[in-house]
Amino acid sequence: MGEDERVSPLKNFLAGGVGGACLLLAGHPLDTIKVRLQTQPKASCTQFVLYTGTYDCFRKTVTKEGVLGLYKGMGAPLAGVAPMMAISFFGFGLGKQLQQRDAGTPLTYTQIFLSGCLAGIFTTVIVAPGERIKCLLQVQASSGQFKYAGPLDCAVQLYKEQGLRSIYRGTLLTLIRDVPSNGLYFLTYQYLKHFLTPEGQSVSQLSTPNILLAGGLAGILNWTIALPPDVLKSNFQTDGKYTGLVDVLRTLLREEGPAGLYKGFNAVFLRAFPANAVIL
Repeated sequence: MGEDERVSPLKNFLAGGVGGACLLLAGHPLDTIKVRLQTQPKASCTQFVLYTGTYDCFRKTVTKEGVLGLYKGMGAPLAGVAPMMAISFFGFGLGKQLQQRDAGTPLTYTQIFLSGCLAGIFTTVIVAPGERIKCLLQVQASSGQFKYAGPLDCAVQLYKEQGLRSIYRGTLLTLIRDVPSNGLYFLTYQYLKHFLTPEGQSVSQLSTPNILLAGGLAGILNWTIALPPDVLKSNFQTDGKYTGLVDVLRTLLREEGPAGLYKGFNAVFLRAFPANAVIL
């Protein structure tokens, strides 16, 4: 598979920054719903679940907290999403350059996938602490316990507890989620761009609607493999009772079965298409 031109890592960095801001604006409300659905306690014989589904969570959040309730925890990703996406595109561009010795040699889909995986590794240093703070702020309102006044206060309190180890809790699960899913995202996006390009035309001439379609579909496929580790990550980062990856996985499977790994499914896929379409 070939590219019509090599885009420098610097251009990828700048493009990723703009794309990251668009992603946040388009997707954060549904992300809040996703995290609340993923982390709500399992129903017992004496207690009903807090939210019965995506719409119920949306309705209760807006009724109780107003529309701004859907943007709880946005401060942390707002500070980190632009550099995160910029570093993602930088890592992707770097990965392509490391594998493409000759500008005229087309990259294989395997090389595109590996470049995307490298992007996922690069972004973890920003994503992991940002996700930790975001998730804690998103769930504290629904639990009724307001421990943190905002992103900065949350970061300070976490650092006082166990230093950087507390802030970076869930890093391994973030890597498990983001490395393969980023690889699949970039692979699918590049494939669909070429698939949708009319014969005889260049990929660079692809229409905006088709570019949005490619990005949106790539985002949906991305989340098909990212959702289970994302559920584990959300629970691990917001509940201190878990000792590690194996513990949270074993507990979730025992209490809720395999379906527990797909909590927030509807919110994720409602968010996936529009949020990822606007990135590119």
